[in-house]
Amino acid sequence: MVSRSRTKRGKIWILKAAGVDTQPEGVCTGYVNSLSNLGVPRCAMWQYDGKKRPDFAVNPKAGEESVWDYPRPPRIEDDGREVIVRSPEGELVAKSFSAKRLCETASPPQFYLPLSDVVLSLLMLTPGDSFCEWKGRARYWSLASGGQAVGWDYPDVNRSYAALKDHIAFYPGLMVCTVAGEAVTPQAGGFYGGWITRELVGPFKGDPGTGHW
Repeated sequence: MVSRSRTKRGKIWILKAAGVDTQPEGVCTGYVNSLSNLGVPRCAMWQYDGKKRPDFAVNPKAGEESVWDYPRPPRIEDDGREVIVRSPEGELVAKSFSAKRLCETASPPQFYLPLSDVVLSLLMLTPGDSFCEWKGRARYWSLASGGQAVGWDYPDVNRSYAALKDHIAFYPGLMVCTVAGEAVTPQAGGFYGGWITRELVGPFKGDPGTGHW
């Protein structure tokens, strides 16, 4: 299993997975100057909150939605489409018609699935945690066969996001994920965990230099 350690610098937790410094999902409570070249965001640096699209945003057509219309803090939406998550080897890990999307400015949504729709015997808790100022402290899950974390949840989620309690989100770059039969494209960057589907238009946060979005 890939070791995961944590380092607290000011108000931000930095996870180290596979020897690469990375920002945990959702963290935005401070700023690490030494990681500025990686585009690690700081709340005070954010330029957008969903109230007005930037000039470079793609205008959505009928049936599309712009991630630049999502609010910050993010909102939770029910999604009744069939969501399937499989391991890289093809084993069914989760299937749900009761997903919740977490929609935040500039990012494709994260999908949270009820724990009751997840085959928990195929997962195990893995060392490491992170803190989100909105949702609280996250714990991480890996496949039971070992390896890096493939998902996370909030066992003691903050009251404002109580709808996410007993739900788990998966990284689409590490699992095989589909929504209504469509293969999900993972959000760039490796640590945000957003799911890109065909109805979304961006550009999307995650590429180098977009941390302040």
